[in-house]
Amino acid sequence: MSALLLLTGLAGLVGGLWAETPPEDHAALIRVEGAIGPATSQYFERARQQALDDGAQLIIVQIDTPGGLAEAMRDMIKGILDTPVPVVGWVGPSGARAASAGTYLMYAAHVAAMAPGTNLGSATPVPVGGTMPVPKTPAGEAKDRLEDAAEDDEADADETPPEAEDTPESGDAMTNKVLNDAIAYIRELAELRGRNADWAEDAVRTGANIGASEAVELNVIDLQAASVEALMQALDGREVTVDDEETVTLATAALPVIAIEPDWRDRLLSTLTNPTVAYLLMMAGIYGLLLEGYSPGAILPGTVGAICLLLALFAFQMLPVSYTGLALIALGLALMIGELFAPSFGVLGLGGLVAFVLGSIFLMDTDVPGYGLNLSLVAGIAIAMGGLLAATLYLLWGARKTRVSAGLSVSEGARLRVLESEGPQTWGMIDGERWQLRADVPLAPGSEARVLHCDGLTLTVEPISANKER
Repeated sequence: MSALLLLTGLAGLVGGLWAETPPEDHAALIRVEGAIGPATSQYFERARQQALDDGAQLIIVQIDTPGGLAEAMRDMIKGILDTPVPVVGWVGPSGARAASAGTYLMYAAHVAAMAPGTNLGSATPVPVGGTMPVPKTPAGEAKDRLEDAAEDDEADADETPPEAEDTPESGDAMTNKVLNDAIAYIRELAELRGRNADWAEDAVRTGANIGASEAVELNVIDLQAASVEALMQALDGREVTVDDEETVTLATAALPVIAIEPDWRDRLLSTLTNPTVAYLLMMAGIYGLLLEGYSPGAILPGTVGAICLLLALFAFQMLPVSYTGLALIALGLALMIGELFAPSFGVLGLGGLVAFVLGSIFLMDTDVPGYGLNLSLVAGIAIAMGGLLAATLYLLWGARKTRVSAGLSVSEGARLRVLESEGPQTWGMIDGERWQLRADVPLAPGSEARVLHCDGLTLTVEPISANKER
């Protein structure tokens, strides 16, 4: 064992020595793909710090995301704003998008670029558990009406701007707070980078979207680039202000680009925080503990169940989980278990199944991009649980009608096999139990007899053949 550990340590040391060392001057590439969550922000921060430690002159954040959780997005933006080297946000390759949280990341970057055939926007915040109402007269629509009026020479110099004359309240106080906070945040990022703050506000208020060409025209982004190589050529010679003071002239034409990939910890966290995986871990954990309770000493179901349940709870505290849904699932399982012990004739079981399905549907907030639960999986598990419940009820009903055939009370009419005679005593076997027999006629070993009645540990029987003759 010690030799194996020594060899493992030497292999790790040699691997570290043989690992490719990044060149002194290079650009680091960090890919932000899929829904933005805790795993994404952890990977981004690790990769950002590694790029700085390796001496990267530039960090490129390649974005293709439908959005995600606000807290994870803000952590990433804090990292971008705290980076002492230029950060370039690039939506690519063609067909990618920077929706919702991705739009904020683009506005936070020192340079924003998009590949042809990409889009960004739809940045309206969605609170966990519901949709965000939007005002009836967004700033973007008011701005368009003013521009149209100016072009037609119909604008009045004393006219009150539409945004000032019509600013209805929408939603309750909490949703207005969330909306106004998001607007202020993205406008501040836009002003920090010198980009179109009005369109950014419109993207938050109404979920506006924009393509790459139009985004360049409206100063939402800085440039278009079809690939990373084209991006590096387009960035060459551009001046970027870092730390609000230092102006850096980029020399990127010949700068090598090195991608920083997620490590095993990032991949593990990404897998655990997948809503479907977290849901399956929860189910495996619950049923593992139930099996251990029904079969004490089995050890394996309880061990696996406890590990799965702890992993599921770890994932749930990072996900937009509805605790009402979680409570409904727990209630549903409790009712279905109660069906096994209470004679409710299926009422508890059916109610538990309904509560379980409703809890599974409400468990994850489907309004948060990328964090909905697969309803086909919920339906499959519900059908399986319904079938198991039906089979259990069928077996319990059959057991109620079965005559007692073991113990000190043996049902009349039960059949048994005669074993042997030892002097005045005759013995028989019924359901694996050895009983003393009494009969009015001799019983031949190996023959069959029928129980007439039970007297303590002695059965009064009659031969099957004698019964048939009667």
